[in-house]
Amino acid sequence: MNVYDSVRMNDCLAPMGYKASNTYEDADLVILNTCHIREKAEDKVYSELGRIRQEKIKKSAKGEQMLIAVGGCVGQAEGEEIIRRAPYVDIVLGPQSYHQLPEMVTRAIREKGGVVELDFPTVQKFDLLPESTTSQGVSAFLSIQEGCDKFCSFCVVPYTRGAEYSRKMDTVEQEARRMVDQGTMEITLLGQNVNAYHGDNTDGTTASLADLIDRLARINGLERIRYMTSHPKDMSDDLIAIHGSEPKLMPFLHLPVQSGSDTVLKRMNRKHEASFYIDIIERLRKVRPDIAFSSDFIVGFPGETDKEFDETMKMVEQVQYAQAYSFKYSPRPGTPAAMDDQQVPEELKDERLQRLQSLLRHQQTTYNASCIGMTMTVLLDRDGKFDGQLLGKTPYMQSLHVQDAENYRGKLVDVRIIGSTLNSVSAEIINPTVHHRKAS
Repeated sequence: MNVYDSVRMNDCLAPMGYKASNTYEDADLVILNTCHIREKAEDKVYSELGRIRQEKIKKSAKGEQMLIAVGGCVGQAEGEEIIRRAPYVDIVLGPQSYHQLPEMVTRAIREKGGVVELDFPTVQKFDLLPESTTSQGVSAFLSIQEGCDKFCSFCVVPYTRGAEYSRKMDTVEQEARRMVDQGTMEITLLGQNVNAYHGDNTDGTTASLADLIDRLARINGLERIRYMTSHPKDMSDDLIAIHGSEPKLMPFLHLPVQSGSDTVLKRMNRKHEASFYIDIIERLRKVRPDIAFSSDFIVGFPGETDKEFDETMKMVEQVQYAQAYSFKYSPRPGTPAAMDDQQVPEELKDERLQRLQSLLRHQQTTYNASCIGMTMTVLLDRDGKFDGQLLGKTPYMQSLHVQDAENYRGKLVDVRIIGSTLNSVSAEIINPTVHHRKAS
C-alpha cells in the first residue's frame, strides 16, 4: 500500500513541476513514506532523517532549499513529536492527507516549515486525487480499501489509517482501465482489510470483493488479479467460490491468522477460532486444489504459554504454507496488548520464533522443490542481477528468475521450473510464444 501511495504522491506533485529523483542528495523535496506496524520501522525513520539532514545542510550552504516530509503511519502516529525531535522536518502528514501535498508544500515554503496535517478525510482523499499519470509497469498495485474496524488488541492500523472505507466500484474499474492502457497486465488489489471491501454500485447496491474481481476480470489486457491483505472473518462464500471459477485470479492467498491457539486469538480480539480458519483453508482447497497459502504469525503475545505456542506449531503443520511471515510480539503504544502485564520475556520470544521459523523455512523449501518439473505461465517484469536474467512471480507468488530472457521483459511466457531454493525458483523458457496483451 505504501508503494501505491508513493506513486499517487508523484501524481499529486507533478502539476507543481516535481518529478521523481533517483537519489535524495539532489532532491528539492524528500518524502519518507512510513509504516508503524513494528517498533523498528519507527527507529529507522529517525535514523534516516539524520542522514537526509546532512544533505539539507549541504544544499543550504549552497543557497539551495530542500524540504523534508514524513508521511504514512509514523507521521500519523507521531505528529508534532516528529517536529519536536527533528525540527528540520518541514512537513508531517498522515496516509489520509497526501492529496493535500501541493498545498502543504506551498505552505512549508512560505512559512519555513512546521506544517502538520493529520486529519482523516478518507472520502475526500480519493475524490480529490488526480488521475494517475505514473505507470507502475506491467505489475501494479491498486488501493481499493483503507482502514480497519477489527481493533485487534496488538494493532495500530485503526488508529493510523482510520475506519474501513471502500472506494466505489466504478472508480476502481476506471483506474484499473487506465493502468491497463499504460501497459499493466497484473493488478494487486490492496487494503488493510481488503476482503472487507464493500464498494457502492451506480445502481445503489453494494459490491463485494468477489463482485469487483468479476468486473475487473472482464477488462481486456488485464491478465492477472491478486489481492491482499485479508482477514479470515471476511472470507465470504462468494469470495471463496470465485477462487475456483475465475482463471485470472491467481491461486495464492495471504491470509493472516497470527496464532493457532483459540485462547490467544481471543486475547488478540481476532473474532474467530482456529477451527474457523482451518475450515476456510479446506474450502478454498476444495474449489482450487492447487492454491498456495501464506500467513502472518506473532509469537510471544502477552500471556502466551508453551501449550498455546505448540497449538500454533500444530496449525502450521496442518496447513502447510508455501511462505509466511513471523515476528516477535512488539508492543505498540496505545494498543490494549501493550498495557498487558503478562509480557513474555524476550529470550522466550526468541526461542519460540526460531522454532517457528525453522518449521516455516522447511515448508517453504519443500513447497518450492515440489514445483521442479512443473510448467507455468509467468510474468517477467524486471531485470535480475546478471546479464540477460529476468525476474518475475509465479502464479503462486514465488520469486522466479530466468536466464537468457532479455527479449521477454514485460511478457507472459511459458516456463519449466528447473531449480529451487528457500526464497526462489529458477526456470527455463519452454515456449518462445509470448502471451500477447489484448487491447483494452
